[in-house]
Amino acid sequence: MRPRLVFVHGVGGPRDAAAELAGWTAALASGMRAAGHSDVADGLSDGEVDRRFVHYADLFRPAQAQGSGAGDEADEATAGILLQLLDEMLAGLAGALPQTPRSEHEEQAARILAHARVQTAPRAQEQGTMAGARRALNAATTVLSTRMFRGLGQWTAPKLMVRDLGQVARYLARRETDASGLTLDARVRDRVAPELGPATTVLVAHSLGTVVSWETLHERPARTGLLVTLGSPLGMRTVVWPRLVPRPQRTPEKVDAWLNFFDHDDPVAVRQRLEDDFGPNSAMVGPVSRRVDSTGFWVHPARLYLEQPAVAGPIAEALRAAAATAEER
Repeated sequence: MRPRLVFVHGVGGPRDAAAELAGWTAALASGMRAAGHSDVADGLSDGEVDRRFVHYADLFRPAQAQGSGAGDEADEATAGILLQLLDEMLAGLAGALPQTPRSEHEEQAARILAHARVQTAPRAQEQGTMAGARRALNAATTVLSTRMFRGLGQWTAPKLMVRDLGQVARYLARRETDASGLTLDARVRDRVAPELGPATTVLVAHSLGTVVSWETLHERPARTGLLVTLGSPLGMRTVVWPRLVPRPQRTPEKVDAWLNFFDHDDPVAVRQRLEDDFGPNSAMVGPVSRRVDSTGFWVHPARLYLEQPAVAGPIAEALRAAAATAEER
């Protein structure tokens, strides 16, 4: 049986799953070669590894298209989560700036971020869903209109930034039921579970995908040799961590090892040491967090993480060990 490698993406618009699988594989292979595992890197494209890419972005079509009739109360709850998430991410961006000394541009960026965080705060005279959406859009516009943050990440417009962060909020709101009664978050997890085999060798999850994967592995336990989380918001104390299911937060029971990688300048991975927030499973397996460093200001993309030898090396070792075990059998 071939080793199985499963990728789970984060937020964003519609994706070409085949193209994403090829891109993530190429980035990982590059990192493996840099880590001295060229043989495993070659095997990724030679069919020696069963590679899967979980795609769920299409489920995040506009909420009103879900036909759920959730109403203003559900929308307002989602908007509240979005504002908390945006504020925590802005705090992460501010933390990535040098403290002292700062250039004139860095000082300006710090002031802009502080102003944007004020814009996310609720105002007594404002009520309702649209007020929350306006605050989020205003804060995103403030940030992206600044030269240092213009074109931040994949966001070429404030509406795209709000849309993508809104996906996290909509997932955590656990609403938007379909005709069969399944909530949006459950439908997303339903995309992951079928790709997990009886013994998945490596599950690599990025950003929102780390939340989805962690909850899926608890909901439908599947033996996973190595769970790799990249740029994870799992430890976000004000918005993500308190809303995780199940509680208490711990390593999924059938995960044999968990490596969590963060870049110090990644504003999404604001709580970097997940071992401080997640307990071990019954086999005493807990998350092990490791820092990587990429160049540039926006270091969150999955491919930047996968190109890191420190990330790709352990994945290569897990795949090689699984292949050797399969041959012995």
